[in-house]
Amino acid sequence: MSETASVNKKGRFESFIRWIEIIGNKFPHPFWLFVILSVIVLLLSSWLSQKGISVTYLAAKAGEAPTETKVAVVNLLSYESLRTFLAGFVRTYVTFAPLGLVLTMMLSIGIVEQTGMISALMRKTILGAPNFLVTAVVAFVGINANLASDAGIIFTPVVAAAVFKALGRNPWVGIAAGYAAASGGFTANFFIAGTEALLSGITKSVADGVTNIIPPETPTNPLINYYFMAAATILLTVMTVYVTEKYTVKFLGDGTGARDEEELKKHAVTPAENRGLLCAFATLVLYIALLVWLTYPQGSLFRNPKDGSLLPSSPLLSSIMPILFFLFFFMGIAYGLGAGTIKKAEDVPKLMGKGITGSIGFMVVILPASFFVELFRMSRFDVVLSVTGAAWLKAMNLGGIPLLLMFIVLVTILNLFMMSGSAKWVILAPIFLPMFAQVGFSPALTQIAYRIGDSPSNIITPLSYYLPVVIGLLEQYKKEGDPEVGIGTVISMGMPFTIFYIIGFTALLIVWYLLRLPLGPGASALLPLP
Repeated sequence: MSETASVNKKGRFESFIRWIEIIGNKFPHPFWLFVILSVIVLLLSSWLSQKGISVTYLAAKAGEAPTETKVAVVNLLSYESLRTFLAGFVRTYVTFAPLGLVLTMMLSIGIVEQTGMISALMRKTILGAPNFLVTAVVAFVGINANLASDAGIIFTPVVAAAVFKALGRNPWVGIAAGYAAASGGFTANFFIAGTEALLSGITKSVADGVTNIIPPETPTNPLINYYFMAAATILLTVMTVYVTEKYTVKFLGDGTGARDEEELKKHAVTPAENRGLLCAFATLVLYIALLVWLTYPQGSLFRNPKDGSLLPSSPLLSSIMPILFFLFFFMGIAYGLGAGTIKKAEDVPKLMGKGITGSIGFMVVILPASFFVELFRMSRFDVVLSVTGAAWLKAMNLGGIPLLLMFIVLVTILNLFMMSGSAKWVILAPIFLPMFAQVGFSPALTQIAYRIGDSPSNIITPLSYYLPVVIGLLEQYKKEGDPEVGIGTVISMGMPFTIFYIIGFTALLIVWYLLRLPLGPGASALLPLP
């Protein structure tokens, strides 16, 4: 009976995985997905405008009493709308907020990555940890590895497997922990990565288009989720260690504990890399000292010129992107000079160019995405849907925590079929940012709820771009008696991490919401009352 039940359970599980894979593969490339969505918006706007679809609501303005406002769907196929869209065709693309933010970020991060600094820092951190802390360090490094963008998802399990094997432990355990931390914890970080710039850029572009619903002074900068994500980094590190040692080790078994010094030496940080890291650290200290000097004294560069404050708005917060750009720029150059990977001035722009090549695919996809967002705004679907959806939510009496939970579940399910976090947010942000603003949620809160749903299920989606890499790693370290390696193997290893990550992330958000803690500098969970 037990064997039959086991076979049936395995069959149902594999059928479920296969079902997700089949549906996900039916989705077109994100480029064509946004083209299709844009065409749908055009056709719907024509039909609904002819039907006279409109909404009436009270619009609040700073210092004024709320006034009744009527908004109707605009026909985008009318001559007037088409002329406006075509006249702004280039402007729509080049002024799309995520484009400039991501390209600027990747130019500076490109130096840090291409000089080898991130690789050296990760290896030094993991290899330098005591044996009993290795799992925690792998988890912490993996969660923060999104600083290197998608490269961290590949690099972390590779290094973790090698280190676990060298320490006499089961390398499969290292692969599971490294992959789970880097992919499931992709959205958390102690640092400000390209993900922050990308998502906040989309949030800003939507919020700027609905200033009658979301006040113009509402924070939408890359730091709006920083406090929460820094805390989540610690929480996910603890949870990764717990799941690894309590579940993964029992499921996969562990090694003999015999240390292999030769294997460790293969990944050791070289003297040149150590010099580079020391130079980068010295640059970091000097940069922070300069930043404090420009921020701390009253009347300094980064203080609010009106009242000398830093929160909720000041030149410091509005200058986050250039501050981060120059931080990575100078640290990358310092490391390159110290490690010898930068030998002459001409090497710097070359490395920046290599760093930005990874953004070419993003630049292509963002073209139709920017048009979709602009057409959605021009049609006034954003206002109509948000007012209608808010009324529906109020009628259901859903607000606060239940509403956040419903949204997280929705995004989690969508992520199983559509991996691109930015593509999903481009679609969802124009709908849910204004809709949730109607019930008092700030853009920072809506964005963090989206990120919670978007991240943990990365580990178990069969559509992950990195599954072949993980499967190849498992095959590389496979021993006699190990199960056959396939998609089901990776998903079964990752499922406990996904469950714990979702529970942990959500519980942390509930605590944050109930205590009304700021999600980032000047970024509260709720919008101010009119």
